Amino acid sequence: MRLKRTFSPEERLSILQEGQREGQTATCRKYNIAPSLYQHWKLKYLEKGVSGLKPNYYRIDPEKRGLEEENERLKKIIAKQALQIEVQGELLKKTPIQIKKR
Repeated sequence: MRLKRTFSPEERLSILQEGQREGQTATCRKYNIAPSLYQHWKLKYLEKGVSGLKPNYYRIDPEKRGLEEENERLKKIIAKQALQIEVQGELLKKTPIQIKKR
């Protein structure tokens, strides 16, 4: 099984610079990376500079995640209560109110 390698932004920049000096094909073979990956890094570097070479992870704030979970829980409680009120209303419509005679 092949392990996934991760390159730091500094390593990516040095690989790109080496590719410009020695050629893309030779550099890709040396570091055993796909030419498409090299091109992807190169485009990101040209668009955003060194910050474009940093990995972009989508992290969700734990506090935000907790609030979203609480929000979902409260929505379920409200839906359950609304259903209960609707059922009670239907039952009241179906059962006639009996007046006690004295």
